Amino acid sequence: MLKIFRGGVNTPHRKNTEESKTLVMDIPSRVIIPMVQHIGAPCTPTVKKGDLVKVGQVIGNSEAYVSAPVHASVSGTVTRVEPMLYASGKQVMSVEIQTDGNQDVDENIQPPVIHSRDDFLKALRNSGLVGLGGAGFPTHVKLNPPKDKSIEYLIINGAECEPYITSDYRELMENAHGVIKGIQLVLDMLGIPKAIIGVEDNKPKAIQLLTEKAAADNRISVKTLHSRYPQGAEKTLIYTVTGRKVPAGGKLPADVGCIVLNVNSVSFIASYIETGMPLIHKRVTVDGPVIKRPQNVLVPIGTSLRDLIDFCGGFQEKPFKILMGGPMMGIAQYSLDTSVIKNTNAILAFDKKEGDLPSESACIRCGRCVDACPMHLIPSDLNRLVMAGKYDELGAYHILDCIECGSCSYVCPAKRYLVQSIRIGKDAVRKNAKKA
Repeated sequence: MLKIFRGGVNTPHRKNTEESKTLVMDIPSRVIIPMVQHIGAPCTPTVKKGDLVKVGQVIGNSEAYVSAPVHASVSGTVTRVEPMLYASGKQVMSVEIQTDGNQDVDENIQPPVIHSRDDFLKALRNSGLVGLGGAGFPTHVKLNPPKDKSIEYLIINGAECEPYITSDYRELMENAHGVIKGIQLVLDMLGIPKAIIGVEDNKPKAIQLLTEKAAADNRISVKTLHSRYPQGAEKTLIYTVTGRKVPAGGKLPADVGCIVLNVNSVSFIASYIETGMPLIHKRVTVDGPVIKRPQNVLVPIGTSLRDLIDFCGGFQEKPFKILMGGPMMGIAQYSLDTSVIKNTNAILAFDKKEGDLPSESACIRCGRCVDACPMHLIPSDLNRLVMAGKYDELGAYHILDCIECGSCSYVCPAKRYLVQSIRIGKDAVRKNAKKA
């Protein structure tokens, strides 16, 4: 029997590209690589205008522990080092590279030498790996919990519960061997006894393939998950595969003996340990009603949305809205000059019919948002407090526990912009905490 978490919503799957084998995009004429592609300290550029760079070369780094270096995804000439447009709509320090088409690889690229756990974690930091399925938390930090935290489960997130997105699914189908190998490396290096791969029941082929590939290692099991959004959220996934609940109030998976990684993260670990090539490519699902040829594409990090969409045939009609990410949690983009970054998993383009948001009306206090919230919050009250500017009261309502999954907005009959207001409230709470 499948364990089901409380809350969430049943969204249409619309996995139009699930049978679309990954295509490798031609090298674009230029890339713009931001120095902020992760949670933590931003990187400082290590190159300047006019420098020649090679594939895999470090072009940005930070001395901070919670950070991850940034590498050149192409070879060519640095043409700009300055603040440029970022996926969030802000300007962040970035490096523009005019490509030479040669894809010459940096001479320093070689498999890391690993003799210990510390060597392994250092290698992961050098690789630039961050969470590839979520907020971009540096993986070397996630895999190094406090010494008093005993980790019993490595949980691999193969849920991919948002509509349209199939980039993780294609990794499972095209590189199941790499996924299993990466899991084994993490188990061996960190001494974790068990791994569970969670996959939703709308992916039977992947479940069967992974079960076959994992059969020879009794530490690894595959668990079928109920297809319900947001099944892939870290805390809901932990509950559905282990029965453990991560407590509210800033507690982490390590507090209940778990570490969660995305399927692409573990397969990248296997690849990096074997080749030494850092994180410079990303598989992206390109889909939506106005995309001519929806498909999954492997692209150099820093590729513009314009070049990526052109590779997919361009638009059938003028798009009304373009999202980076899925329809539930994606960020609307106002320029096609925005770049693909490390945790970009989808670019979706919608017409007015599907992309236009309805106008808000007054809350009718129906409670549907409360029923839908997987974090057991009261979104309508959070919305009310934010709209009234009562930011000091938000902490008592556990606003920082909100994962911004959008389930509340999805079910709201009044079409309240609940997630938008909650994000504003969370930002205010964090700013007030810094002042205190």
